[in-house]
Amino acid sequence: MVTDSTAALNPADAAAWGVEVVPLDVVVDGERHAEGVDLGPAELLAALGRGARVTTSQPPPAAFAAAYERAVAAGAREIVSVHLAGGLSGTVQAARVAAATVPVPVHVVDSGTAGMALGFAVLAAARASRTPLVPAAPVARGVRGWWHGRFARPTTPGGAEVADVARTVAASSRVWFLVDSLDHLRRGGRLGATAAALGTVLGLRPILTVRDGSVVVVEKVRTRRAARDRLEALAVADVARRTAARVAVHHLQQPELAAAVAEQVSTWGAQRVVEAITCDAGAVLAAHVGPGLLAIVVADA
Repeated sequence: MVTDSTAALNPADAAAWGVEVVPLDVVVDGERHAEGVDLGPAELLAALGRGARVTTSQPPPAAFAAAYERAVAAGAREIVSVHLAGGLSGTVQAARVAAATVPVPVHVVDSGTAGMALGFAVLAAARASRTPLVPAAPVARGVRGWWHGRFARPTTPGGAEVADVARTVAASSRVWFLVDSLDHLRRGGRLGATAAALGTVLGLRPILTVRDGSVVVVEKVRTRRAARDRLEALAVADVARRTAARVAVHHLQQPELAAAVAEQVSTWGAQRVVEAITCDAGAVLAAHVGPGLLAIVVADA
């Protein structure tokens, strides 16, 4: 399993499930940093605060090729590589270019999303890769059918099956988020000028989502407190439509607020929320959304 740093995976979880994380780059005043390696969200927010020029860059194909080669050297017969939405970054395309150079099949998945919506898909695929599949007994009756059912050996899923799990969970995910200012999204080309004007000219607090790989406005609310309440309500309503759900609350240097939101959604979600976590959004997402990010991700469990 391979993914990129925008999945916002806890390093311990990535290590436990054998997921290699390829970092995106953040360039601050011309100096290149690897996300999560030598630059975190706190340093990125400090750079934005002092007016530094900040851009982000996808990993080169060589970075993915190196990750794939390490997997092959460790004995991998197939690789599943799940990434940030192609509509937001060229990361997944760089992975595809690298995949063509590897001597084993590489199943590259465009998650169509970001953050823990991507992270949940990666972890679900990793779990699936370790879940044995027991072949069904043949329809034929008699001793032969009984023997097959009694002694059939479990098999592990193939790369295509594991990739399908990632696609399914990613497609099931929904994400809603708030930011203090829409200027960062506008300057980065992730949000049109008309939509960005909602916050700067009209003074509204738009609730945003990622849809088909693009950032779009879902609703417009007057105050941040009202927007936070609406954010929670949208997540709870979405949880109620699922049999079981995983919830993640992203933040930028606001762990207490994120924990309160996660607890609220879990409480309102009753027995359907099987996991609720909080996590920092990371430097790349911080560079594009700016300070004040609060996001809720809901995905099928």
